[in-house]
Amino acid sequence: MPFLSVSPNSKPNRRFWHIGVLLCIWALNSHAEIVLTVPHKVSLSADTSTQQLSISWFGGESNTFDILVLRTEFNETVFYDTVSATMNQISGRHEWKWTSVEPLECTSLSIKIRSRDGKKTSEWSEIQILQGKDIPGNGGLQMYPQDRIVLVGTNTTFCCIVEEGKVFVGMTYSSTAMEVKRLSRRSYATTAVNQGPSRFWGTNVICRAKSAANPVNGAVIFVGYPPQPTNFTCETHDLISAVCSWNIGKDTHLYGKGRQTLYSVNKRNCSVDKALDCIFPHWDGNWTLVAVNPLGQYSLTDSAEISHRVSPVAPVNLNSAVQAFNATLVWKWEYDGYSSLPLVCQVELTTDGHKTKRVFSGVGLHSVVLLDLQSDEDYSVRVRCGAQQNFWKWGKWSDQFHFKTKTYVPDAPDVWVFMNGDNTGLILWKPLTRQQSHGQITGFELTLWNLEENVQHTEILPAETHSLPVNLAQMTSLSNGSKVIASVMAKNVEGFSEPASVPLHFIGVEPHSLSRVVYTDSGFPLFWQQSANSTCSYVVEWHNVSCSQDCPVDWIRVAAGITNVSIESVNFQPGVRYNFSLYSCPSDSPQLLQRWQGYVQELVPSSSVPLSVSQQDSDVILTWGEIPLADRRGFLLGYNVYINNGSQLALLANLTDVGKRTYTMKGLSGGSYKFTVKAYTSAGEDTGTAAYITVESYTDGLILEMLASLGIVVILLVIVIIVCYKKRKWVKRAFYPDIPEPKLPSDWSRTQGPLNVKPSPHSMVHIVEKPERDSSKEALVVILEEEEDDQGQRIGDEPVDTDEPQSLRYYDQVVDERPIRPRFPDSSVSSAFSLDSASTDVTYTGIQTSGSSLVFQLDPPGSSEIHQPQMDRAVSSGHGAGGYRPQTHRMALNDDMGFASSEPLLEPEAANGGGYKPQCSWHLDSPTEASERGSLAPSLGSPISVASTQFLLPDGEEHAQEKGQLSSAATWFTNLLSSTKP
Repeated sequence: MPFLSVSPNSKPNRRFWHIGVLLCIWALNSHAEIVLTVPHKVSLSADTSTQQLSISWFGGESNTFDILVLRTEFNETVFYDTVSATMNQISGRHEWKWTSVEPLECTSLSIKIRSRDGKKTSEWSEIQILQGKDIPGNGGLQMYPQDRIVLVGTNTTFCCIVEEGKVFVGMTYSSTAMEVKRLSRRSYATTAVNQGPSRFWGTNVICRAKSAANPVNGAVIFVGYPPQPTNFTCETHDLISAVCSWNIGKDTHLYGKGRQTLYSVNKRNCSVDKALDCIFPHWDGNWTLVAVNPLGQYSLTDSAEISHRVSPVAPVNLNSAVQAFNATLVWKWEYDGYSSLPLVCQVELTTDGHKTKRVFSGVGLHSVVLLDLQSDEDYSVRVRCGAQQNFWKWGKWSDQFHFKTKTYVPDAPDVWVFMNGDNTGLILWKPLTRQQSHGQITGFELTLWNLEENVQHTEILPAETHSLPVNLAQMTSLSNGSKVIASVMAKNVEGFSEPASVPLHFIGVEPHSLSRVVYTDSGFPLFWQQSANSTCSYVVEWHNVSCSQDCPVDWIRVAAGITNVSIESVNFQPGVRYNFSLYSCPSDSPQLLQRWQGYVQELVPSSSVPLSVSQQDSDVILTWGEIPLADRRGFLLGYNVYINNGSQLALLANLTDVGKRTYTMKGLSGGSYKFTVKAYTSAGEDTGTAAYITVESYTDGLILEMLASLGIVVILLVIVIIVCYKKRKWVKRAFYPDIPEPKLPSDWSRTQGPLNVKPSPHSMVHIVEKPERDSSKEALVVILEEEEDDQGQRIGDEPVDTDEPQSLRYYDQVVDERPIRPRFPDSSVSSAFSLDSASTDVTYTGIQTSGSSLVFQLDPPGSSEIHQPQMDRAVSSGHGAGGYRPQTHRMALNDDMGFASSEPLLEPEAANGGGYKPQCSWHLDSPTEASERGSLAPSLGSPISVASTQFLLPDGEEHAQEKGQLSSAATWFTNLLSSTKP
């Protein structure tokens, strides 16, 4: 290959470089001087139905333009954008289309265009104006758009143009006020957003204005869907032609001329008479359906062989040949081609509203035999068929055909017997149903047959009778165990049924227990054990428990081997107790196996218990009777016993033992009471029965309690007395020891005998005085014990049994300077002593009185004041020297057992002498003087006598309060103890 060498110094090479540089400079200058062409000859074309504005212009070679659309009157920008416009190669004009949101009639629009090349633009073209309907020359109220058809969910803008000088009021969309925007002086617009389907006549948009000749104007808009048909299929009925059909599918909501959907199949118009099918004389095998409306179109296709699309026509001319229990049904076909077509046919039988379908098949099938029909029954029948091979679908139903089967002899009735237990019973049989009677029942024939005695009794009963009382005692002697059979036959126009028999001799062994059964949704569930050797069937019988004689009974038969059944009946009522009895071998010798009781629904008792109330001592006994079985309406669970507290009921007891119908309220106090007793079931309590009682106070019991208490006290006292008597020595030693006898210097013992109460001569008493003894030392004081009667009075004023000894008490008493208050009233004036005298060695012994009584007279009122000074004097005289001076004067007794004078007569020397001063007054103890005065001697003895019972020393003040407190009981107890002294 030749090699071309170019030298840099060659001249041709330099020329090429110069030419290239010049070309580049020229191109740059040429580009800088390009001027964009201003669009001109702008043309506007409006399509108001679609609201599109077509704009065309001449604009040179540029393809990019700025387009500006303004509302002419208000100079408002409606659209401004840079667009690419194509050039029409024929006309050389640029074209572009703009769709307006608002109808183009609403207002005038101004359009101008300029060319654009990048950022460089040309001048704007001249303004072109699209005139609207709001120009001054147009009068009247105008509304746009009119009769628009739009899709569901779109937005549509409406405008209203009012007359010049008129007042705009407002706009409504389907009676809804809308927001309005002003486009020009006369034009107003509103937008309906997301519109829903319109009604058959469309949706109205109304505009209103004031002071106008026609103040109201409007427009109608139709909102709907494009067509969407379904189930497009083609089939044959005559095995030659094709019938194509479809469903309309979704409703388009577009109706009327120009809006409805148009259909075509294989470009053949199929919209004639609004039919949804199309018939073709020959089978094409392929079909296309096209549906079109103003909002769009939709198409479907179908294809098939003719043998796969056979849909037979309905059979015609149905007829029948009827018997009692079967019928032959025949029909004809419209097309001869069916005679060789394998068909499957469906026969629908209807009787008493109950429908059944039976299927038959065969080549050219045109008749069937209907078996197992009911006699004397009305039937209606219809037939439809389909191709047995390549089954497509069932053909159309034939017209209804009616026929009635013939009558026949009745079936044997279901017979049972209810025995009352006293050789009487009730023979029952169930009414025959229409299917069992095979015709109208005209009567029944009942026969009672004694097998052993060969005695029969037959009765003809009307058709309405379904029971007959029976007395076995009138039929046979039961002692030999004869068996009686009852047979029943039903009769209609065709004759008698077969006899149904039941034996009347029952093995009446009652079951050991009566079970309770609870009702469920499926009825009363009953279960039992099957005997291993039993092959018999069963009968379950039930009736109302409240019925006792010739009860309405129902029953069912259970096959052998079944050990459970659920009993349901339309006659079951809530609150009614039912007895269920299970019998085995009902056709031979029925034997009672088991019994149940139950309620469909337990209710509260409808009546209350009969209540009575009685009182026993302080207890109240409530007794009540049973509620009748028919009124219980449930199983009684117990009784509630209440007591009324005002308006409230307080529960006393809940008795769950229904057999216990008594209650005792113990220990009630007197008053009125109200008791209420309520029986209850699982459903609740009854209304209750109230009883009133007024409880009387129980006095007998109180008396018995008092007598018992008193008896116990007496018994205790007797026991104490017996114990004390048995232990009297110990008691005496413990509480009343023996007082030692005084020790006398000589023998002073005396024998028992009458006491010669005469004044004694002066006794020689040796007084051992010890003046130096302190007066605060103790002195021996002898106090005669008093006795009191039961009322606490001293008995010193009463005569005393002279046989009773006088008791003396000895006290080691301190002698002080205070005067000692005498024990007896007269002792204050009959006794005085010197405080300085010392203790003497004088011993006094008790004196056994005899033949006389000691009577002591109480001081009269005021005597204490009289005696006190004298005692003071006696005490004061004790300070002088001297010895013992006995009392020389006595007080004289007056006629009324009192003293003649209360002042003692004192010896003169007694006042001057010192030493022992005896009592200054004493009572006579001589019975002679007492008898002379006509009264008993008040005292015995003298102070100067050894046998005197007068107290030498009076009681101190500390013993004054003990007066009158000794009781006769103490004296009696003392005498009792003294009597035991050995």
